[in-house]
Parts: sequence; structure tokens; C-alpha cells
Amino acid sequence: MTEASVPEAQIDSVELGRRSGAIMRTGLMMLEAGTASYRVKQAMSAVGDTLGVDQVHEQVTLTEITLTSRVGHRFRTEVAEIRKAGVNADRIAALDRFRRELPETSTPGDIHRALDAIERTPARYSPLFNAAAAGAACGGFAALNQAHPVEIAVVFVAAGAGQFLRRHLAHKGFNAFGTTILAAFLATGLYLGVLGLIGLVGPGLEVHASGYISSVLFLLPGFALITGTLDMAKLDFTAGLFRVGYGLMIVMGAGVAVWALSLMSSLDTSQRATTLPLWAQILIWAVASFVGVAGFALMFNSPWRMAMNAAWIGMVAYVVRHLLQEIDIPIQMATAIACILIGILAAIFSSGGRWPVITLQVPAALVQIPGVPAHEAIVALNEADYTAAVSGILQVTLAGIAILVGLVLAKLITDWEWSFER
Repeated sequence: MTEASVPEAQIDSVELGRRSGAIMRTGLMMLEAGTASYRVKQAMSAVGDTLGVDQVHEQVTLTEITLTSRVGHRFRTEVAEIRKAGVNADRIAALDRFRRELPETSTPGDIHRALDAIERTPARYSPLFNAAAAGAACGGFAALNQAHPVEIAVVFVAAGAGQFLRRHLAHKGFNAFGTTILAAFLATGLYLGVLGLIGLVGPGLEVHASGYISSVLFLLPGFALITGTLDMAKLDFTAGLFRVGYGLMIVMGAGVAVWALSLMSSLDTSQRATTLPLWAQILIWAVASFVGVAGFALMFNSPWRMAMNAAWIGMVAYVVRHLLQEIDIPIQMATAIACILIGILAAIFSSGGRWPVITLQVPAALVQIPGVPAHEAIVALNEADYTAAVSGILQVTLAGIAILVGLVLAKLITDWEWSFER
């Protein structure tokens, strides 16, 4: 007789504790990987079913899980937490595959052995490759914001160095807010310093905001903001507000560093005119957005095929958004339509459970963030032009809301299990 087949009357508090521990470990690993709380709850419930637990009730925040497992008249409640929030797309996919492939009955030992195998899997890429992926992502962003080739190269170096430092500090367990500030200071400081050195040996380069802001975009907390919004759309405000609050804290930390260092150099926010024909602009949009999304996906430890699929989705959506703007559709509406397209394409590319939709959505959506209003807001703050600063911040905020609304609408269209309460 296996553990899972023990009659309900013979399950004592010790056995219930073992089963509850396996359920909790599943939830903690999914939470630490960075997935949405509704997926954490879904996985915990699935493990509870395979272990023969009658009822599983979970409350999930950004770093904590409260779990009550019930069998007959016996129940066990336990609380656990993680001390760091990160993103590991490869682990999210492995844990989602584990959830979907659970047999009808299992033992706590079976669950722990499967989780051990997932936990022992090392990161797919070295710290240097991870840093290079961040540099490529930010370089793609810079190209989309009409940065010059020299600026794009400097962004690659600055963002890569910042991500290398962030990853090192995160693995050491350093405070997340402090890590963000230090990484942003390094990236922006290096960007200004390298441009200054280039000016000493060659023609002087004005510090344009397109490259300066792009050098810190690897710090964007896309997973936290998007999963938090999806959680709130499911009326899970406990998880959603914590995630969105964390994401805003990271944005604030990066913003403080960007603003402080921008005081050391005047930023040029003039619109760079382009004389290229539309077909050439479309080609630039396509290549730069593909590289940017692929870089973000690889930075999140996505397998190559997953990253390439996310890149194709992001490329198509970005080009569509700009074509909509070319016919005078407001940027907020164009962004929302593009993000609905991202959600639908992500659901199609992940059909059959190949990859979790969220691992395709987030990298593809990040390049939709408008850079020009953010540039103008930073400069306006430096010049004490608070009216223009508030205007720029509101434009970025509205575009961010359009991204989140578009992804929620796409989720309602493509995932009926998510759309309906059971």
C-alpha cells in the first residue's frame, strides 16, 4: 500500500504534514521562479489532488504563502516565505510541465524527487552571457528610440555591466532596492563616462536621452507588473497589489539613479528626424524589436526556442503598433491593440503546453514601453519644468496601463479557464 492510497481514516497528523510540506514546496518554488499567483495556486491544488488531500486553500503574496490542507476532519495550516523575488523562465516552464504531467496518485516522496530534479537544474547561461543578453535588449531599445550606432554600442556595454552587477548582488542576497539603485548608477555612470572618453579622442557627442534612458531598461520589472495586474484582474488583490507595489519600488529605485546622474550632464531630448522611407523604418523596427525581445527573454533564462518565439511575437506586435500610429491612431490605443495581439499570439505559440504563456508575453510586451516621453520627463525635472515633467510621466503611465489592459483582454479571449470562476 502506497502513501497516497492510505485510507482517509488512517492519515494521521504526521502524514498530513508530509503531504502539506510537498504542496508548500511546490508553491514556494513556483513563487520564487516569478510566475503569477494564480498559477502558484493551480499547481498547489494539482499536487494536493494527486496526494489525496481533500481540500487545499492557499493565500499567496509576493514572498509568502499561507496554506491549509484538509483531509476529513483533520487539517494543517502552515506559513512559509521566500526572501528574494526573481525571474527564471526555464524553471517556470519546468514547474508548469511538472504540474500538467502529474499522475492520478503520488506520494510526497514522488513530489520531492521531481522537485529536486528541477531545483538541481543550473542556469542555462553564464553570468557573462546573461549580461550580454541584457546589453542586447537595451541596445535594441536604443535603436527603437533612434539612437546612433555609437550610442547603441555604449548602451550595450553599460547595460551589460549593470546587469552583471545586479545578478551578482542578487545572488549574494543584497537588498533588492539597493541592488536596483547600484545597478542603475553603474549603467548610467558608465554610459556617461564612455561617451565622455569618446569625446576626448574624437568628435564630441551630445548625451541624448534615447541612449541614456535605454541603458537602464534591463531593470524594468516586467514580470512583477504584468503578473500583478493579471492577479488583480482575477480579484486576487493580496497578491496583485504586492507585486505591483514591488514593481513600482524597482522603477522608483532606477528612476532615482537616472535622475541623479542626469544632473551631471545636459540631456538632449530633441526629436531626431528621419528621412528614411517607410519600408526602411519598418525594417529597423523589426530587427531592433526582435533583438530587444530576444535579449530580454534570454536574460530571464529562457531556452533558445522560447526566446526566439517571444522575439517573433514582439517584433510583429511592435511593427503593428507603429503602423497603427502612422494612420493617426493614438499611441495608447495602438499599444493596447498591439498587446492584445501579443497575448493572442503567445497563446497560439504556447498551445499544447509547450511553454507558459507568461514567459512569451512579458519579453514581447516590454518593448512597447514608450521611451520618448520618459526622456522628456527626466529633462523637464532637471529644468524644474514640472508641468512638462508631469505630462511626460502621465504619457508613460497611460501607455503602461494600455499594455496591461491589452494583455488582460487577450487573457480573457484566449484562456477560458482563467476567465471563469469555478
